[in-house]
Amino acid sequence: MIKRILDRATNGERLSPDEGLELLKSRDLTAIGNAADHVSRRLHPENFRTYNIDRNINYTNICTAVCDFCAFYRSPKSEEGYVLPRAELLKKIEETVALGGNQILMQGGLHPHFKLEWYEELLTDIKQHFPDVNVHGFSPPEIYHFTKVNKLPLRTVLERLKAAGLGSLPGGGAEILVDRVRKEITRGKVLSDDWLNVMRVWHELGGISSATMMFGHVETLQERIEHLERIRQLQDETGGFSAFICWTFQPDHTDMSHIPPSGAFEYLLTQAVSRLYLDNIKNIQSSWVTQGLKIGQLSLLYGANDMGSLMLEENVVAEAGTVHYLTLDQIREAIQELGFEPRQRDVFYQLVDPKLESFAIQANRQRDAQPALPVVAV
Repeated sequence: MIKRILDRATNGERLSPDEGLELLKSRDLTAIGNAADHVSRRLHPENFRTYNIDRNINYTNICTAVCDFCAFYRSPKSEEGYVLPRAELLKKIEETVALGGNQILMQGGLHPHFKLEWYEELLTDIKQHFPDVNVHGFSPPEIYHFTKVNKLPLRTVLERLKAAGLGSLPGGGAEILVDRVRKEITRGKVLSDDWLNVMRVWHELGGISSATMMFGHVETLQERIEHLERIRQLQDETGGFSAFICWTFQPDHTDMSHIPPSGAFEYLLTQAVSRLYLDNIKNIQSSWVTQGLKIGQLSLLYGANDMGSLMLEENVVAEAGTVHYLTLDQIREAIQELGFEPRQRDVFYQLVDPKLESFAIQANRQRDAQPALPVVAV
């Protein structure tokens, strides 16, 4: 049964939801991994594998939603809530550019008071100081929240943010795009149809975005496939997803800490099935941030063609107790050990000029030689 499904996938045929579920149930990691690697090499016959240099900047941790899986957010009344001062935010971008970064990932909680003008001013300020830096910002839950706070249509909100300098949308806040799951693990947050519609309208405006999945909590295997199916359907409609990234739920320090964490087997299996199922999304990113160096590297043989970001700063996963630190040299060596050439890319999966790539390598080596300067903020 599984061989027939894998043969169809490697021949470029589309898998049905029942077939995707059969693969997840089979647990035949070796066969499924080999098929995913075959598909990845067919889609990416080039001799290189890519990575990005960016920084996750969380401009606020104040959030009106209550997500049982999140150790990062603070309620609006919490003394631990913060809003990053503008000068500090710009300093973080400056440091990123100095290390060869070309993008920031900017996300925050659902702040109850900020109007759309606040976000427009933030974007304008960033682009005035750093016109060549792509702002990969504001996940669908944030965008949907903006529409409610400002009582504005979704398209208007996205048009205004785009005009102010928003370059692309991250796929955060997807978790599992099944309302049964979302209602069980979160309250006060966007549901599945509206998450997808934020992406739909953004794509209609000519924007690109990533798609994500956080799994290994209360969802069933069938619901994982339902998530992938909904992503695939929207990609058929718009073609706006540039990449897919999945990772396992990190339970420590959350209200769901009683759930045993999923291990490397479950991660590699689910990523491999994702590669086979999402036949219309070209790029799959590794999640070394949650899995560590070796499994992150191994994922390049289980359907991924990209090592993701050096991630000069990461706060959300770190709050859940998972802090994996890699230098740029380690990321590049992980790619080289598999027989590929490591190449830096931008958010659009365009290769960075070799001179800029060389500059980034040297800048990061100089920084890494100074252990007093942390790479990951915790």
